[in-house]
Amino acid sequence: MARKFVAAFAAGVFALAASACNTVEGFGEDVESVGEEVDEET
Repeated sequence: MARKFVAAFAAGVFALAASACNTVEGFGEDVESVGEEVDEET
């Protein structure tokens, strides 16, 4: 159950980050930060 929540949360954050960043570099940084957050949750 917790893994589904984390996956859904990560997908939501990813979608927000993708819509918020303006450059490819910014997008890469956003994706990296989401990955770090998911690692911390598991």
